Amino acid sequence: MKRNLILILILVLLLGLLPACGSGKPAQTGETVTFTDSAGRKVEVPAEITRVAPSGAVATMFLASVCPEYMVCIASTPSSAQYRYLDERLLRLPTTGQLYGSKSTINLEALMSAQPQVIIDLGDAKDGIQRDMNALQKQTGIPVVFIEADLEHMEEAFRMLGRLLSGKEKRCAELADYVAETVGLARENREKIPESERLRVMYTTGVSGLNTNAEGSVQAQVIPLVGAVNAIVVEDVSDRGGGNTINLEQMYNFDPDVILFTTGSMYADAAEDASWSKLRAVKAGAYYEIPGLPYNWMSSPPSLNMLLGIRWLGNLLYPEVYDYDMAEEAIRAYRLLWNYDLTPEEAGELLSRSQGKRGENGK
Repeated sequence: MKRNLILILILVLLLGLLPACGSGKPAQTGETVTFTDSAGRKVEVPAEITRVAPSGAVATMFLASVCPEYMVCIASTPSSAQYRYLDERLLRLPTTGQLYGSKSTINLEALMSAQPQVIIDLGDAKDGIQRDMNALQKQTGIPVVFIEADLEHMEEAFRMLGRLLSGKEKRCAELADYVAETVGLARENREKIPESERLRVMYTTGVSGLNTNAEGSVQAQVIPLVGAVNAIVVEDVSDRGGGNTINLEQMYNFDPDVILFTTGSMYADAAEDASWSKLRAVKAGAYYEIPGLPYNWMSSPPSLNMLLGIRWLGNLLYPEVYDYDMAEEAIRAYRLLWNYDLTPEEAGELLSRSQGKRGENGK
């Protein structure tokens, strides 16, 4: 009888440690700590965090680099072209959507069913960020943390993640050091480029090329950082992935020195297109396709992929200042950011449309 009573007590204790059925969040056992996020909010979080949910695409990329084994969901399902570069565990996770932006598709039911201990939002500090984080936390009953992670704050973002996530201090410090090295390189090299030699760059998106990431856009952070000038200046700058739409007359007035196209655009046909062939950049062959796997190196989303964008665009525009082998830099970055061993052949393929058209249509 005494033995049976002991077994019953053990069973009751074990059941008490399991998540409540249908609760939408795991049972919180152990201590909590207060974490101050980038919005100045003091959030009570578990002392040991090993189950996290991203708020969207930017957070997904950060967390996939730091702790894929801790992720319980992702913002969107990767494309088949991205599979090889990503941790295979990510491919089995439920998709919960994007919290912010024009493509906001957050699925709160799926998010809560994934049972994260913490929801983490990483990115630029949008208006009303405190209100939005508090509202999501109240709605889900799950702690929500915001960490500012644009290029200016990315180093500290990784260090904050290291303080928040259990056992990830070393990994986050490694990534933070790479950010400091890359951003520091750009800031140093930018000062070496005279104002009169700073190239005017147009960063286009979409099939038509008339969607642009204008000056001041979060999506175009890399351009001024490397020492170039964003040729597109508009009112009401959009931070969306599609940017601001311009017309042909505006494009002719801007007439950039260099044009950057995204994958799937009209890059291949620009020289033969009557509208685009009038531009100085196209006549000179100074137009390029941004490498796009596993993510666009310049943005979309504006996350840690921008570190590759800094290395690439600096070397592309000012090779005498950013003096290194970009293929070697890509191999190093893919290993560090995505734990993927990029081969020299793969690096060459990624960079194959980054050489411009000189010798074909231009000078």
